[in-house]
Amino acid sequence: MDLKGKTIGFALTGSHCTFAEVMPEVQRLVDAGAEVVPVISHTVATTDTRFGNSSDWQQQLRTITGNDIIATIVDAEPLGPSKRFDVMVIAPCTGTSLSKLANAVTDSAVMMAAKATLRNLHPVVLAISTNDGLGLNAANIAKLAATKNIYLVPYGQDAPAAKPNSLVARMELVKETCEAALDGCQIQPVLVEKFRYMK
Repeated sequence: MDLKGKTIGFALTGSHCTFAEVMPEVQRLVDAGAEVVPVISHTVATTDTRFGNSSDWQQQLRTITGNDIIATIVDAEPLGPSKRFDVMVIAPCTGTSLSKLANAVTDSAVMMAAKATLRNLHPVVLAISTNDGLGLNAANIAKLAATKNIYLVPYGQDAPAAKPNSLVARMELVKETCEAALDGCQIQPVLVEKFRYMK
């Protein structure tokens, strides 16, 4: 589906090491003609890391999208009644966020925005980035994969030797996953090679 004229909520949660990989995908959605509205978790809003300062990432989001950031539950709550988002992306989607979404925990702007989008029977696209995707969070991924209007960006193991439980989405497929989700389809294949182990 053409993204021109669509409104996309783009949420970032606290996998800070993937932000640099995600920002070009926000730009791709804007370049495709979508209005992109940024949403961030409390961790993203308040935490500086070796991967960059919170204020710098937030400014980058504002510059790319031309929109203010939704960072509180209060600001996210009207998204339900307004039916503002045609599709919502959570990229990166941490293990904590997966767990909350799978268990209906609405304690942040990102979770409220996702709940609002699902309430309106609109798609929510998840781009996984978690160190325990093949550990305790495997159950949550499976639960979400079987949930109506939830779609997954293709993902795979990113460091199977050092972190055998770690899963990361192919962030460069966010746009294509959104397009498919708006047509009610899960992009295939879901399980992809993120890293090839070479002896």
